[in-house]
Amino acid sequence: MTNTTSSSASSTAPVLVLGGTGKTGRRVAAELTRRGHTARPASRRGDTRFDWSDPDTWEAAIDGARAVYLVDSESPEAPDQVRAFVRLAADQGVERLVLLSARVWEELDNGSREGLAVEDAVTGSGLAWTILRPAWFAQNFTEAPFVNTLLTAGELRLPTGEGREAFVDLDDLAEVAAVALTEDGHAGQKYVLSGPRALTFGEAVAEISAAAGRPLTFVALTDEEYLAEQKAAGVPQEMADLLLYLFQHIRADGSAAIGDGVRRALGREPRDFSVYTGGTDFSAPRS
Repeated sequence: MTNTTSSSASSTAPVLVLGGTGKTGRRVAAELTRRGHTARPASRRGDTRFDWSDPDTWEAAIDGARAVYLVDSESPEAPDQVRAFVRLAADQGVERLVLLSARVWEELDNGSREGLAVEDAVTGSGLAWTILRPAWFAQNFTEAPFVNTLLTAGELRLPTGEGREAFVDLDDLAEVAAVALTEDGHAGQKYVLSGPRALTFGEAVAEISAAAGRPLTFVALTDEEYLAEQKAAGVPQEMADLLLYLFQHIRADGSAAIGDGVRRALGREPRDFSVYTGGTDFSAPRS
């Protein structure tokens, strides 16, 4: 049975936020602070150093923390790393774990559990846990390396075709993570997080173009065209193959379903994609 903990038992202890300078981590840390909690952002080059490849950095980062927002290394070693980390966390008195996963792993699971191995390491930890399974982030259009050509070159070239994605706003993810890390009622939950409507990448780019006030276009590539362009750009083959796999899933409408995680966790509807486009400054091209 999953452990349950009192949100007031150690409310003054910090919450460790792994990937604390990343897209999700910095927002989770900010939301925790906004809610009156002490966040401890940790990263390879931050004030609190944490490196998945250097276990000697783990104990100091964990010291005194009551809960951990966990972002894994996305490497083949990630399941083993997470298993070792959560054992140390339990020994150090951590009570709660909130894992950033992805809903695509559950959707693509064919019975092998390979894509869910990190989740299994967390759910088998003996600690109170919550799994976040978000859709693609709306903010990827401006913050992710694999789409940053949209605002610099004026077009986004991907093999997603007419497949739809229910893009989730990262502010929603941060709120769900913050309450799961600090409040009762979320232990043992797997929250599928998405926005309230599914869009093709072409439709999403059109909405961004309207908000930016300048032409931005989406170009649907074949798989072969995409891989050739990635190779020419110097993207490692393993990374290109993984991204293609995920884009193929989107192209098949595998990610079009609307998740109920935001509603279940926060008691409200998720932010629409228009909240992202309306609140983002698209005036300055990204480099």
